[in-house]
Amino acid sequence: MGLDDLTDAVESNYGDLGGECAVSLDRETRTELAMLEAALDLEETDELLRRAVHMLFQTTVETGRLDFHLRSGFDVTYDEYLSGMTYDEMSGADQYPQLDDERRYQF
Repeated sequence: MGLDDLTDAVESNYGDLGGECAVSLDRETRTELAMLEAALDLEETDELLRRAVHMLFQTTVETGRLDFHLRSGFDVTYDEYLSGMTYDEMSGADQYPQLDDERRYQF
């Protein structure tokens, strides 16, 4: 897998989400959500859930867990995804031909 596979997966998931996302909540999550709504004086749960996704994403990026999972599943990092190029493509390392060890020292 690589950068193109990750881009396809992100675009596919984005399309699948659509404008709304129905989530079933267990008792503990409902209680915590109700407490946060009351404490933060929010009238809509939607804004709180958007904030929660942003916070989880930011934490996952900052701790390196996103890169770990991306490298494990797609063999790229988040920086490579954002730039649209792998590190090898950026550095030009993929432009050199592979060495042929069998013919390396033959004249």
